[in-house]
Amino acid sequence: MPADEQRALRDALGMFATGVTIVTTLAPDGTPVGLTVNSFNSVSLAPPLVLWSLAHKALSLEVFTQATHYAIHVLTAAQHELAVRFATRNADRWIGTAWHPGKTGVPVLAGAAAVFECASRHQYPGGDHTILVGEVLHSTHHTGSAPLLYHSGLFYTEHPLGNSADAADAADGAGVRTRS
Repeated sequence: MPADEQRALRDALGMFATGVTIVTTLAPDGTPVGLTVNSFNSVSLAPPLVLWSLAHKALSLEVFTQATHYAIHVLTAAQHELAVRFATRNADRWIGTAWHPGKTGVPVLAGAAAVFECASRHQYPGGDHTILVGEVLHSTHHTGSAPLLYHSGLFYTEHPLGNSADAADAADGAGVRTRS
């Protein structure tokens, strides 16, 4: 695909607003590793599976593809600076970052809207990325957290257009199930 078509495709894909996550694990020597990711998605509730993808050019690819466990953190609007730091190549991401070992031993960041501690279950090649599927072993969340969003190359925070009951009613009418 020519460079101008690649740019147009990237811009078109950027029109899909996503949440922002940081995925963390431990390197074989015990050093914490993490990076900002917006390719997070749920896969299944039974078994509880989630996925995310990592570019083959990522410096941490080998660490994550060899990791047995990792944590996915859904960021809040207040964590914008953390998202930028963990997205910056060669930045010292962990200086001043509050974290503790989770139930699986991987780094769990303080203040996330939700955390999913996962066991690595599957990996699939997908073009210039590897798709990683994890089984959720433990999750936590903070109801009412304002999410950090990413759209068209910029970070945003939420602006509700109605209440959750209206959204649930509309989704149920469309054959979509929601949890309240």
